[in-house]
Amino acid sequence: MVAKKTTKKNRVWTWSHVHLSVYLLSISLLLTLFIGTVLFLFISLNIPDISSLAAYNPPATTVILDRNGKQIDRIYTHNRFVVRIDNMPKLLPLAFVAAEDARFFQHPGVDAWSILRALIHNLSKGRRGQGGSTITQQVARSLLLTPEKTYTRKIKEAILAYRIDKVLTKKEILYIYLNQIYFGEGAYGVDAASRAYFDKKAVDLDLAEIAILAGLPQAPSRYSPFKHFDLTKKRQVYVLNRMAEEGYITPTMARTAFQKSLLWGAPVEYDEDSRYFVQYVRNYVQEKYGKDALREGGLTIETTLDPDLQKSATAAILRGVAHWAVRRSKSTSKLPQAALVAMESETGKVRALVGGTDFGKSQFNRVTQAKRQPGSAFKPIVYAAALRDGFTPASLIDDSPLVLPGSESRTSWRPQNFSGEFYGPTTLATALVHSRNVVTIKLLQEVGVESVRKLAGKMGIDSPIGKNLSIALGASEVSLLELTGAYTTFANEGRRSRPVFITRILDRDGKVLEEWKPGNERVLDEETAYQMTHIMQSVIEEGTGKNAWGLPGESAGKTGTTDKYRDACFIGYTPEMVCGVWMGFDRKHSLGSNETGGRACAPIWLDFMKKVKQKKERFVVPEGIVFFPVDRQTGKINPMNRDKSTWMAFSKKRLPWADAESRTDKGE
Repeated sequence: MVAKKTTKKNRVWTWSHVHLSVYLLSISLLLTLFIGTVLFLFISLNIPDISSLAAYNPPATTVILDRNGKQIDRIYTHNRFVVRIDNMPKLLPLAFVAAEDARFFQHPGVDAWSILRALIHNLSKGRRGQGGSTITQQVARSLLLTPEKTYTRKIKEAILAYRIDKVLTKKEILYIYLNQIYFGEGAYGVDAASRAYFDKKAVDLDLAEIAILAGLPQAPSRYSPFKHFDLTKKRQVYVLNRMAEEGYITPTMARTAFQKSLLWGAPVEYDEDSRYFVQYVRNYVQEKYGKDALREGGLTIETTLDPDLQKSATAAILRGVAHWAVRRSKSTSKLPQAALVAMESETGKVRALVGGTDFGKSQFNRVTQAKRQPGSAFKPIVYAAALRDGFTPASLIDDSPLVLPGSESRTSWRPQNFSGEFYGPTTLATALVHSRNVVTIKLLQEVGVESVRKLAGKMGIDSPIGKNLSIALGASEVSLLELTGAYTTFANEGRRSRPVFITRILDRDGKVLEEWKPGNERVLDEETAYQMTHIMQSVIEEGTGKNAWGLPGESAGKTGTTDKYRDACFIGYTPEMVCGVWMGFDRKHSLGSNETGGRACAPIWLDFMKKVKQKKERFVVPEGIVFFPVDRQTGKINPMNRDKSTWMAFSKKRLPWADAESRTDKGE
C-alpha cells in the first residue's frame, strides 16, 4: 500500500510539472517569437538595399594584349574577369551547386534544413563549424555585409538572401556568385581562377578542372593545388561524388575526371622588355577614359606590340650602350641612356619601343617624353622642302664660309661643317649624304624658314620649331617618336603615317570603344619622297651612316649629332619599317669625342633591323622618276666619266638641265 501511494503521488507530481513545463515552454516560445519579431524589425531598418544587385557590375581586370593577342599586362583592384553563365561550361554552375548548396534550386534563398543540420552539428561538437549558408546567403554576405561572424550578421544575411531570391532569378544569383567569390591566388570569380590555376578561360575548362575550382571556395588556401595537392584531390573527389549523387554526371564520368592528369598554369610573369610600351598605353587609356575605367573597367586593350621585335630592340639597345662604355672608359659605371622606336611605314603601327636602358630604375620614356635636339637628322625635312619647291638633287650650292647675325651671346654666327673644311660648289644630294652644315643653311635661306616649319608640322612634328636658320642644323627640340614618325613620309611614298599603339579597345561586354582605322595623309608627292629616299640610301652606302649598311635589301637613313656630342641619333628605314635610335645622357653631358649618330646609334639600328622579317626588299620607284649620271663637282650629266659621276633620281617635271630660274615656289 505504501508503495502504491508513493507511485500515485509521483504521478501527480510528474503531471503537474509537465503542465508547468508546457506552460513555461509556450511562454518562452511566445517570448522568443516576440523578441525575434522585434529584432527582425529592428535589424530590417539597417539592412542594405539590394537594388544594386540587379545591375551587378563589379570591378574587373583590364588586360593589355600584344599584336598576337597574348597578355602583356593586366591592371586591377580585384583580379576578376566577368563572364556570363552562357559562356561557361554547362557543368560548371552545377558543380558549385552540388558542392555548396544542393537545394539551391528549391529553397527561397534560405535553407531551413541546412541551418538545422548545421546547428545540430555545431551543438554536438561544442563549437561553431558548419555555417549552413546557401549560395544566395554567400552573395549577400560578399556584396552587402561585413565578414564578421555574429548572429546579428547571420540574421541580416538570411533576410537579405530571402529578399534577393524574390528579386533575382536563380540564374542571375549564380551569375553573381560565380563572378564574385574568392578562389585564392588573388583570383576573384571563376574566370580569373581558371586563368590562375589552369592558364585558360573558364569556357575551356573540363570536368576535372571544374571539380577542382568548385572545391576551392570553402577554404581557398587549405585546398590550393599549389600548396596542398593531396587535400585538393580529396576535395575534388567530394565534388565529383556530389555531382554524381545529384545526377549531374554519371559515376563513370566522375571516375574518369578524377583519373585525368591536370596541367597547371604557370604564375603570371611579365617581360620587363615591354614596360615602356605598356606604360605609354596605360597613360593614354587613363587620360582618355579615367583611372577607374583603367583599373576596374574590365577593358581589353589590343596593341601593336610585336613581342619578338621588342626583345630584339631591348637587346640591341643594351649591346649598343655597353660598346659605347668600352670605347670611352673601359667602365660601365656611367652609362648613357638610349632609346629606340620602330613602326611600320605604311600603317604607323609601333612594333617595338624601348624608352631607356632600365625601366626599374627610370620610368621616364625617352621615346615619347624626352625632347632633344635631333641635329642633322632634321636636315631631310629641309631638303625635302627644297626638292618640292623646285630644286633637284643636282642643284649646286656653294659650300663656302658664311657669316650670319649672332644672338645675344655672340655678335655673329659662323657655321662650320663637321670636318671644319669647306668644299666649294656642292650638289644638293652630296650635301645631304655628307651632312654639310653650311650648304643646308644656305638652302634653308632660299627655301624659307616658314616653308620648312610648315612641312615639318605636316610630317608630324608637333613640337615648336624655331623661326630662325638654326633649325637647319636641328636646333629645335623634338621627341624621337615625332622624328621617326616624320620619316614614314619618305618611306611611304610621300604619305605620312601617324604612330599607332592601340588597334582596339573593348569594354567588359565586348563593345568597341575605340578602333584604329587604316589610313594616312599625303604630305609630299611621290617623286619628291622617292628622291629623298634615293639620296638617303647613299647616306648609308657612302655617307655618314655607313655603319648602318649591311641589310639584305635596300635601306635609307640619316644621322644626327648635336653640339659637343650631347645627343646622337640615327633614323633609318626599309620599304616596310622605320626605326629611330637615340643615345645621350639625361643631363645632357657629352657622350665623348666623335660619338656621332653614325658611330653610336647606326650600329644599334642595324643590329635591330637585322631581326625584322620583311617581304619587300626594294623601294617602289614612281613612274615619274628617271635616273641620270651626274658629275659630283659640276652637277651636270656626265655619262662618259663614271668615276666622277653618281646616279641621281630626278622627277620628269624637274630635269637637271632645267634653268634654276624656272623653279617656282609651290608653297605648301
